[in-house]
Amino acid sequence: MLRQESAASYQELSEEVEHGAEHPEPVEEGEVDDDQEDTSSAILPAVFLVYQTITDFREKLKHPVMSVSYKEVPLYDAPGIALYPGKAQLLSCKHHYYDHIPPLINPGQPGEIECTTQRINYTDPFTNQTMKHALIVQGPRDVKKRELVFLQFHLNETDQDFSAINYLLFSSFQEFLNSPDKGEFMKDCESSYSSWKFSGGFRTWIKMSLVKTKEDGSETVEFKQETSVVNYIDQRHKPASDQLFFVVFEWKDPFIQKVQDIVTANPWNMIALLCGIFLALFKAADFAKLSVKWMIKIRKRHLKRRSQAMNHIS
Repeated sequence: MLRQESAASYQELSEEVEHGAEHPEPVEEGEVDDDQEDTSSAILPAVFLVYQTITDFREKLKHPVMSVSYKEVPLYDAPGIALYPGKAQLLSCKHHYYDHIPPLINPGQPGEIECTTQRINYTDPFTNQTMKHALIVQGPRDVKKRELVFLQFHLNETDQDFSAINYLLFSSFQEFLNSPDKGEFMKDCESSYSSWKFSGGFRTWIKMSLVKTKEDGSETVEFKQETSVVNYIDQRHKPASDQLFFVVFEWKDPFIQKVQDIVTANPWNMIALLCGIFLALFKAADFAKLSVKWMIKIRKRHLKRRSQAMNHIS
């Protein structure tokens, strides 16, 4: 009885060994699936990271960051002050320093004109029909000494309910002097710069600051202003239509504000990040491939040892 059972078990082991030698058992599906899941778990985040990197780069290209810096200057390029007095008469124009204006002498009477001025006539750039008469005055330069320009106008009579004088500021009085066609120069300035007003019966103190904006390779200049108005106590015996205008132009501070758009997207950073992602993907795929080969090799070695053990028993 025992001999028959031993013979039967020996025959079953022999058949199993022969079958394993001729047809090695494949790697179990669960083990391969686990390895594929590990590879997929590494690939999906990498693909998402590539997509997010490219999207962020495109958004930074479309929306540059605005950069604001300040440059300190001891002297400004003297700006041009274009005044449109209409029927008003320029009585005096002087440069003063350190925010000091001496008391008025004979207000309403012609005084000294110590400023560099020039009168120019040109057609309105918006209608091309109306003739405009402008008084161009050289503005202050020395911001360290608080240089200012003080102007006084007199208007004897007016048929308007409100009296005011228009003015505009442009960046360089010297450019105006060097321009071959001053009429066209003023038309371009009026089209590019904003205009303001100051009223009669007041002393209007205007403090200017300069803003340079660089965009798409071109630079534009803009003036910002802070205005303070003080009532003038007129003690003259005059008709009601007689008015005096006082205006002061001064630089606010020695800092020029510079505004420019900066593209923060760096293509080299993006390329380096993508290379790192692709290298990680390559390493993950290579590791998965080696893992499968290692499992197959281990399985074959196990079957070989089992076959040798059965041969030894036999």
